[in-house]
Amino acid sequence: MAVGMENPTGSPVKAKVQSKANASAAIDPLAVMRIKDLVLRAKTVVEGFYNGLHRSPFHGFSVEFSEYRPYTSGDDLRSLDWKLFARTDRYYIKKYEDETNRRCYLILDQSRSMGFGSLDYSKIEYAQTLVATFAYFLTLQRDSVGLMTFDEAVGEFISARQREGHFRQMMVALARPVTGAGTDLSRPLMQIAALVRRRGLIILVSDMLAPVDDLRTNLAYLRSRGHEVLIIRVVDPAELELKLKSPSMVVDMETQREIYLDPEAAHQGYAEAFGEHRDQLQQICDSLGVEIYEIRTDQSMEDALFRVVSTHQRRASGPSRAGMLSSPGGGAAT
Repeated sequence: MAVGMENPTGSPVKAKVQSKANASAAIDPLAVMRIKDLVLRAKTVVEGFYNGLHRSPFHGFSVEFSEYRPYTSGDDLRSLDWKLFARTDRYYIKKYEDETNRRCYLILDQSRSMGFGSLDYSKIEYAQTLVATFAYFLTLQRDSVGLMTFDEAVGEFISARQREGHFRQMMVALARPVTGAGTDLSRPLMQIAALVRRRGLIILVSDMLAPVDDLRTNLAYLRSRGHEVLIIRVVDPAELELKLKSPSMVVDMETQREIYLDPEAAHQGYAEAFGEHRDQLQQICDSLGVEIYEIRTDQSMEDALFRVVSTHQRRASGPSRAGMLSSPGGGAAT
């Protein structure tokens, strides 16, 4: 599978991306999160990703200059780039504005549950950095990028554009403090479907800790309108297994309700509920051709960027089908 990509200097790149199993040393997420400036964090992850492409000795994705595509039978010969043919002895078609300037919307969950963190940083800080990274990468690709934030209601909405100062505007919106409480997954998906008429790539970054009753309907509507949808599920390592040492009062971060938990009684029930919720999400996404990728906050952010690159290229190549991708290394994916 070819991946259209351009490096940060704007020059053509030809490289190969290794599989996750063969990945070279990735950037430590803790080192990234210690960088105070959100823009610098994003640049660090993207530049590390590009460096990984150049270092990789493994076969994987070929990376070609994104302003051209190979000639195929039936293409208009007037679009051939003869100068490029003279240099490469290969036929390439110049892409037009509507082919190269694609649209992508980044949707970020800023509900109170995203404020949880057992590490030196919270899920929301990690997720904000992920969204900033995706925005920076897609801006380098000259795609039009938009942003929506939500909790129990839709917060910020910035239309997808590709112009000077737009990336900084999104970074300002991302850096605003989280004030929301609950999580309503339906509202942002319904609003994106209503506002975005031109099909594109929708990336939802959330812990997905909310009822999934209406999720199938809203995702199905987005897919029916031709959108490619990628869900990046952010989880803290401590959420994967309940590790209370003694009976305790715990507080629901979204409702502020206090709950008494006995570790022996709660452990199995928690594991079953978490696993059932994860399975429900996976089944919904599998049935609709939506990719869902679960990433822990102690994992390298380059893994998530790799997913965005894959989905970005699949959208450029044509409609996706459910069940075509498998997750390397055990992450949740269709």
